[in-house]
Amino acid sequence: MNVIRFSDLCAQDQVSGKRVFIRADLNVPQDDAGRITEDTRIRASIPCIQMALDAGAAVMVTSHLGRPTEGAFKPADSLAPIAERLAELMGRVVPLVANWVDGVSVQPGELVLLENCRVNPGEKKNDEALAKKMAALCDIFVHDAFGTAHRAEASTYGIAQFAKVACAGPLLAAEMDAITQALANPRRPLVAIVAGSKVSTKLTILKSLASKVDQLIVGGGIANTFMLAAGLKIGKSLAEADLLDDAKDVIAAMKARGAAVPIPTDVVTAKTFAADAVATVKAATEVDDDDLILDIGPQTAAALAMQLKAAGTIVWNGPVGVFEFAAFENGTKTIARAIAESSAFSIAGGGDTLAAIAKYGIEEQLGYISTGGGAFLEVLEGKTLPAFEILTRRAAG
Repeated sequence: MNVIRFSDLCAQDQVSGKRVFIRADLNVPQDDAGRITEDTRIRASIPCIQMALDAGAAVMVTSHLGRPTEGAFKPADSLAPIAERLAELMGRVVPLVANWVDGVSVQPGELVLLENCRVNPGEKKNDEALAKKMAALCDIFVHDAFGTAHRAEASTYGIAQFAKVACAGPLLAAEMDAITQALANPRRPLVAIVAGSKVSTKLTILKSLASKVDQLIVGGGIANTFMLAAGLKIGKSLAEADLLDDAKDVIAAMKARGAAVPIPTDVVTAKTFAADAVATVKAATEVDDDDLILDIGPQTAAALAMQLKAAGTIVWNGPVGVFEFAAFENGTKTIARAIAESSAFSIAGGGDTLAAIAKYGIEEQLGYISTGGGAFLEVLEGKTLPAFEILTRRAAG
């Protein structure tokens, strides 16, 4: 993907003395008192900010936080906790600037954090007048927020249209490179794991991947629907009977290419959905009418693990069972460890997937962990994200 990279501009000494506006993703979880409970996104944004400071720029950073009402700022919407944590991590003062759209005072070597950009009227609708005001604040716009790359908003898209220079920050560039490596130029076999509660939310992803991958592993409620499509009984398990034809289409599309959607041969069932429910391993052909399928069985998990260890590229989105419950975590744990042990290039994304990665401590053994949820899913669907589109267009002049 041909975009201008901020790292290249810094290396070419094109940043010194310039006003740099960085759109970061600092939308971190907070408790009821506003305290940050997990700061991964803040930490991930620091390399870009430090790169700009080291290059001698006057640096402005903004982000959204939560879902504020445009034009109605409340204390809970404030990036004050973010400014405080950023200051701690960077060992410097980080002033927080409100009402910044009409002008910001910042000198080379200085860093300011601009208040929650989603409070600005016209942000979400990508208002042109707002975007032009933002663009006028800077000499260089840096998009470094992959988590918002699927949204065409004033601070992510409009500003990129009108800024003198628009480029990709190191975090966004790394996402682009990893996605290209995994989907555009994959080492074969390419195996995708798509799991979740509903086929309907990931149907377009499944259909898109069916034309690309060598193995399509489905899990969770999605696997139940595919089991039903394959003629198996699933008891009272979560499934979408109205999408059986779509599931059959995906199976047929894979089969036509000499590929497959592995259907579980054994499963772990329970009579109730609870952490203390009694777990029973049984053949996939022996599910009772009052059974809930809450995980894949050990035989299925072992077979999938062998496929993953032999893969060239792995794309992972979603746990394959109710891994939050100890009795139903074996499938997800087995798959996570197989991905970690595989020599394949692996890219993983999605909130539940990240929780599983953290639970099994395999962060260092994956090729790339995507910071975006919705953006990651849209890329898997084969969509061109607005951020990639506008940055590519700007790079072409």
